[in-house]
Amino acid sequence: MTRRWSDALTATGGLALVVVALTLVPRPWWTALASSGPVLTLVAVSLAALATGLLLRRRATPDHPASAAPTPPDRQVRPLPSWVIPAGVAVVAVVTWAAVAWLQRSVPTSGDGLQRAQLRVESIRTGLTIGAAAAGAFALLLAFRRQQLAERTQQATEYDAGEKRVTELYLQAADQLGSDKAPVRLAGLYALERLAQGNPIHRPSIVEVICAYLRMPYTPPGTRSTPADPAPATTGPDPTAVDPREERQVRLAAQRILARHLRPTTQNAAPDPSYWGPAVVLDLAEASLVNVDFTGCHLRNADFTSATFHGGARFQEATFHGAANFTFAAFVGGTISGDVMSLGDASFRGATFHDSAVFDYTTFHGVTDFDGAVFGGEAWFIELTCFNGARFSGATFHHRAVFAGGDFHHGTRFDQATFHGDADFGGVDFHHGVTFSLLYHNGIRFDGARFNGDAEFDGATLNGESYPAPPPAELAALAYPIEYARLLRAQGASLGTIATKTGIRETSLHRYLAEPTPTTRETEDQLTGGR
Repeated sequence: MTRRWSDALTATGGLALVVVALTLVPRPWWTALASSGPVLTLVAVSLAALATGLLLRRRATPDHPASAAPTPPDRQVRPLPSWVIPAGVAVVAVVTWAAVAWLQRSVPTSGDGLQRAQLRVESIRTGLTIGAAAAGAFALLLAFRRQQLAERTQQATEYDAGEKRVTELYLQAADQLGSDKAPVRLAGLYALERLAQGNPIHRPSIVEVICAYLRMPYTPPGTRSTPADPAPATTGPDPTAVDPREERQVRLAAQRILARHLRPTTQNAAPDPSYWGPAVVLDLAEASLVNVDFTGCHLRNADFTSATFHGGARFQEATFHGAANFTFAAFVGGTISGDVMSLGDASFRGATFHDSAVFDYTTFHGVTDFDGAVFGGEAWFIELTCFNGARFSGATFHHRAVFAGGDFHHGTRFDQATFHGDADFGGVDFHHGVTFSLLYHNGIRFDGARFNGDAEFDGATLNGESYPAPPPAELAALAYPIEYARLLRAQGASLGTIATKTGIRETSLHRYLAEPTPTTRETEDQLTGGR
C-alpha cells in the first residue's frame, strides 16, 4: 500500500510540474513546437518509454503471501553515488542553456526592434522557467529517494520487531510443550497453530515441531508393556510423571491441528483459508498416534515409517502427493482408508494390521508394496486399482481377504503369500501377468477373474495339496452360477459355502437347487444372460 501511494504521489507531482511549465510557455512557441516534427517524435518516444518503464516496474514487484506479520524489504536500496548531485546540477544548467538558446534562435530577425527585444526577454524568461522546472524535477527525485529510504528503514524496523516477536512466541510455545502439565502443553500447541496461521513462512518448521512432539515415546493407557522394555521400579508415585490419559488428550489435539490445516477445501467444496499449502511435509516416523483421522487431507511425502496407530486410523478420501511410506507401521486398531488417491509410490512393507484393514476403492498410481505385511483381521481391497504394479510377496492374511473387482496393471505378485482364511479374487482384472505361489489354508475364488497375461501358480498349495491353477468350473462360476451351485451341492457343500463361492444369496439358493421349473428357468436366463 505504501508503494502504491508513493508511485501515485510521484506521478502527480511530476505531472503538476509539467503542467506549470507548459502554461508558462507563450503561444508563439507552441506554434513553433508544432511545426517541428523531430521534437514531437522525441516527446512521444519519451512518454512511451516512461509508461513502459512504470509498467515493467509494477510487474516486477514481488508478491508476498497473506500474512499478519510485517514483510521483509522488497529490495536492497543502493547508496547514491557522490557524482549524482553534481551531474544533476550540470544537467539542469545544460537544459536551461539549451532552452534559452533554442528560444533565442526562434526570435524573428525582422520587424520592430522593440517587439524583438520583448520576445528575447520572454524567451530568456521561458528558458529559465524550463530550467527551474528541471531543477524542481531533480529535487523531486531526490525527495522521492529520501522517502524510499525512510520507508525502507521503517519497514526493516517493523520486520525485525515482528521476527523478534515471532521468535519469542515460538520459543515460549516450544517451552510449554516440555511442561509436565497437560493444560500448559495444550496452550503451547494452540499458540503454535496461531503462530503458523499468521506467518506462512514459519509453517514448515512449526509443523516439524508438532510432528517431533508426536514422535516422542508414548504408551496409551491400558496398553501392556513389553518384556523388552520393563517399567522402572519405583518406591512411590512420581509427582512429575505425565498422566497417560492427559497425554492422550494432548496428542489428539496435536493430530487435529495437523489434519485441520491439511484439508484444502471445506465441507461445501469451497477453498479453506486455514489450509497451510503444499509446503507442509509430515514426518511421523516412529510416532505414536491415537485415533488419527486424516479424512480428506492432502499429504505430501508423508513418512509414517515404524509408526504405531493406536485405535482407529482413518484416511478416507485422502490424497497422497509423492511417496506414502508406511514401512513397518503397526495398526493396533481398525484401519479405514477407502477412496484414497496415492499419486506416488506407496509402501506398506512389513506393516502389521492387528484388526481389520479396509482399502476399498483405493487408487495407487505408483508402485504398491505390501511385501511381508501381516493382516491379523479381515483385509478388504474391493475395487482396488494399482496402475504401476502391486506386490504382496510374503504377506500373511490370518482371516478373510477380499480383492473383488480389483484392477492390477504392470504385474502383480502374491508369491510366498499365506492365506489362512478365504481369498476372494472375484471379478479381478490382472494385466501384464500375475504370480500366485501361495499357501492356502481355506478356500479361494476366482469367479469372473480375467488374466490378461501369464498367470503362474508354481508351488501354490490348497490345504496341503498342489494347486496348479483355478479349476475351470470355478472360473466359470460367474457365467454359470446356478450350475456351479448345483455342482457344489452335489459335492456336499453347505449353503453358506455355496453362497460364498457363487455370490447368490443364501436365502435364494433353495429355489435354484430344487428341480427346474418355468419360473426358475426364466430367472436362470436373467442371471446368465440367456446363455
